[in-house]
Amino acid sequence: MKANARAVYSKNGLFESAVIERRDLQPDDVLIEIQYAGICHSDIHTARGEWGEVQYPLVPGHEIAGIVVEVGSQVTKFKVGDRVGVGCMVDSCGECENCRNGEEQYCLQGNIGTYASVDRYGQYTQGGYSTHIVVREDFVVRIPDALGLDVAAPLLCAGITTYSPLRHWGVGPGKRVAVVGFGGLGHMAVKLAHAMGAEVTVLSQSLKKKEDGLRLGADHYYATSDPETFQKLAGTFDLIVNTVSAKIDINAYMSLLKTDGTLVNVGAPPEPLAVHVFPLILHRRSFAGSAIGGIRETQEMLDFCAEHGVAPEIEVISADQIDEAWERVLASDVRYRFVIDVSTMKQAQ
Repeated sequence: MKANARAVYSKNGLFESAVIERRDLQPDDVLIEIQYAGICHSDIHTARGEWGEVQYPLVPGHEIAGIVVEVGSQVTKFKVGDRVGVGCMVDSCGECENCRNGEEQYCLQGNIGTYASVDRYGQYTQGGYSTHIVVREDFVVRIPDALGLDVAAPLLCAGITTYSPLRHWGVGPGKRVAVVGFGGLGHMAVKLAHAMGAEVTVLSQSLKKKEDGLRLGADHYYATSDPETFQKLAGTFDLIVNTVSAKIDINAYMSLLKTDGTLVNVGAPPEPLAVHVFPLILHRRSFAGSAIGGIRETQEMLDFCAEHGVAPEIEVISADQIDEAWERVLASDVRYRFVIDVSTMKQAQ
């Protein structure tokens, strides 16, 4: 079938209307009419070739919320009319140890990205800046009724990317958590850590978003541009979640960890980060990374958000505003996630 979309045709190209083909439904496939698609910094990194060469035209988007409009003959988990979501991956090998353990995001054969990947049918995957998508039912999640589809979309990347490390490192009452950066990922990390019962501190370049940070669940908010911040908070945190997709002085942040503390990167800057070993050795600290969660954990996250009233702060835009939105993401001029109203691209030619 054909779907209307917005695509880029080069690294520095602007978005253009496009018509893309989606595969015919296989027996285990679900056809989703996309209602909303979130804009992730990963979309920009990928489309502009900052994480490696990609094929054009490219339709980004891996924060997808919509309605099931058709199911394959063997689909058992979903029916027409269900409210569903699709995140950063649409397939994996299903056979390796990680896949069998429900951690498809770490598939040893490499999972299939929602866009800029080649699927099991040999087709180049195209993402959620489009009106429809076909996905295997095992990689579709159910969106609880308590969550609007517009706010649910960013949870499929920003939500699970921050939820997964918070869960993995046991965040809860009595834990002190710092969040580096207060953007799309950072504000979700604050909301989720607060809902889990942790004491939450935001570490941002300036105090311009302090009021928002405290309103959304932070207990403390510090400017990292102030050298006294690092002196005052030395040895404070059990876990630091770095959401920044730019190069920062990781070693300065390491000094803020307690003994046995962990700094986990969920932001993915294209440049290497230099890490000194002695701050790790002398306090048994850890420097870690974390990707999204698996499908099971993504469903758990959605249910948690519905139960605790956790949702991203969003700005809904039309399809013809995507270029402007990308520039605003790069300028940190969004509070805190852009979401495309996909109904605005239905008339694309």
